[in-house]
Parts: sequence; C-alpha cells; structure tokens
Amino acid sequence: MSTTDGGELRVGLVGYAFMGAAHSQAWRTVNRAFDLPVQVRMTAICGRDPANVRAAADRLGWQSAMTDWRELVARDDIDVIDVCTPGDSHAEITLAALAAGKHVLCEKPLANTVEEASAMATAAAFARGSGVRSLCGFNYRRVPAVALMQQLIAAGRLGAIRHVRAAYLQDWIVDPEFPLVWRLQKDRAGSGALGDIGAHIVDLTQYVTGQRITGVSALTETFVRERPLPSVSSGLSAGADGRGLGRVTVDDAALFTARLDGGAVATYEATRFATGRKNALRVEVNGALGSLAFDLERLNELEFYDATRPGPEQGFTRILVTEPEHPYLAAWWPPGHIIGYEHSFTHQMRDFVQAIADGTDPAPSFEDALQVQLVLDAVLRSAGNDSAWTGVDPVLTTA
Repeated sequence: MSTTDGGELRVGLVGYAFMGAAHSQAWRTVNRAFDLPVQVRMTAICGRDPANVRAAADRLGWQSAMTDWRELVARDDIDVIDVCTPGDSHAEITLAALAAGKHVLCEKPLANTVEEASAMATAAAFARGSGVRSLCGFNYRRVPAVALMQQLIAAGRLGAIRHVRAAYLQDWIVDPEFPLVWRLQKDRAGSGALGDIGAHIVDLTQYVTGQRITGVSALTETFVRERPLPSVSSGLSAGADGRGLGRVTVDDAALFTARLDGGAVATYEATRFATGRKNALRVEVNGALGSLAFDLERLNELEFYDATRPGPEQGFTRILVTEPEHPYLAAWWPPGHIIGYEHSFTHQMRDFVQAIADGTDPAPSFEDALQVQLVLDAVLRSAGNDSAWTGVDPVLTTA
C-alpha cells in the first residue's frame, strides 16, 4: 500500500497538455492555499515525447520527467498517480496504479466504455480495503457556487425537485477545416460532445440534486463527418480521394430527456457546434419551494428564487459567492474578490489530499463515475434506436 513518507505525498502525473497543465497548477498551489496535514511533492511527470515532457516538467514545476508510465507506476517514491491522458489509456494506467498500491486521480470521463469503467471501479473498491484512495476528476463540483447550490438543495430550500435543465455549449469545431484531433476519434475519446462535456452536466445535476438518472430518450448528430488530417504523424491515412481527410467517428452534439430516481424530469444538451459559445455550462433546478441556477460564465454567482417569500418580495436573487462562509473561499481573498476556473482544480486536490491523510473516501468515487458512464451508454443506445426510451443500468462492482 502506498503511504505518505515523512508527511509528504509524492505525485506522478501522466499527461502534460490542457488537463495536465491545469492539474499541475493545482498541485503547485494546494499547500499554499490550504492548511493540509501533508506536503505535496510534484515528483515526476510523464509523456511520450522526451523533449516536450522535459520542457513541460520545467514549465509546470515537476522535479523529473519520464516517457514510460509503467516505470512511473513502479517507482517506490510515488504515492499518487494522476491520469490526464486521452480516455483510451485511462483503464490500463489506472488498473496498474491501483494494483501497485498507488492512490489514483483519473480525469473524466472515467473510461471509454462501461466495461473499462466497471473494471476500474471494481479495482478501486478492492484497493480501498488496503487504504488506497481513488477519485474521478469532475472538477466543476468544486466551484464554490456549485457546492453552495448542492448545500441549499440538500437543506430542503427548494422542496421537492421537479425539473432540471442542463446545457454545455461550445463552438471550437464549428469550422469544417478544423483538423481531425483525437477528441473526434471514437477509439481515442470514446464519444464526442457527449463524453467530453455532457459527462460534466450529468455528474453536476446528479450531485446537486442527490438524484440519479434512471432512463433517457436521446438523439445525437455529427454535422461534419470528414475533417483534414492533422499530420502524417497522427497515424491516420488520407481518404480514398487522396484529399487527406479522415472520418469523424463521434457525435458533435447530444440531446436527451431523462427521469431521475427522486421523481424529477430533466433535459440535457451537449454540443460543440453552438456558434459563439466558448464554454457555456448552465444548470437550473426547479423545486416546489424555489429554484436555483448556475452559469459557468458567471461562476462566482448563484441565482436563487425563494417562493416562500411574500409575493411582492419574490424574484431571483443574485448571490455573490465570495464570502468566507461559502465553500472553499476562506482560503482565498476578501469578500467580493472573485476566483476563477483554475481554483476548481485546486479545491479538487485539496479534498483528495485531505481524504488520503484522513483515510476517508473522496467523492466522486469511481463507482460514481461508473454510474455517469452508464448514463452515457444509455444515451448512445437510445440515439442508435430512434430515441427509444432506454433504462440506465445499475452500478455493479465486485470488491
């Protein structure tokens, strides 16, 4: 079993692109922002290209660089493996790390298939018996306004939850000349907008409401079915017409309706074709006693409608979530001084490190992430069956 050494938690990160950089910033910051019982050490970063991973280590603050994740997992001076690679390698790296007794933080979605995610959840449950902790990186749970939203709903401020609406809108592949990157390939990414951004709103709505999706009716669409190959080194070959095109094998957009196990109904929309929308995530929850809404583009705010107030006083209230009494914010700035996207990752590392030190299980667990994967699978099955109503399979793991 991996343990801390002399009050240190030694981290090895696999991947150094967008998520690797975000996680690195959080590992650098977490001990400076929060009073934690152990000191994080950014021991090693791993990537395939020797020159690039060495440059990333210097830029992001890692003590050493490696090109073989298996060697990283085998090191005795590593306590945590942080997985920030494309989805097709999540299962292999995570299963090896858990078997080696390392704590694991794995980015979302947990895997590319239900079978892989189930194997990871089972391995995590088994490792838990030896004190090994695991966490799936749904970072938006750690936005203070979202955490406050969850607290207000759990306290009954909305009464019975009736309706949930969630949307995650981006536009970064609207241009048909945008190249065929790995996120547009099913064998690398598992799915498109559904897994990349739809997974976030599935997790967020289930987290804030405390209810799980039980069934869906869905449709998906791929608007641009062929794209230019990014380079010869991509491993993709030119199309039959010799124009250097490759086939897009994932969805560009996914929409579905759902039922939740507490009686609520819900609508979800995930697209990378919402022209003009860069990273627009919004969740609204309507209950018998009021409503709450969160918008990522105003991430320091929460909208609250309290239907129990006298009629002339009713209306949506803007809560500026910057007070020290609000989740996580006592570690940061004076009231009114806003925080940003990167803080959600620092809060994630804070909770993960604290759980390891306390010997408790952080959330969302791999079982929670498997349940999200089962929802994504149900969406794809429904979309492939003319939007037929499709039940979400239960989570089954064997420790």
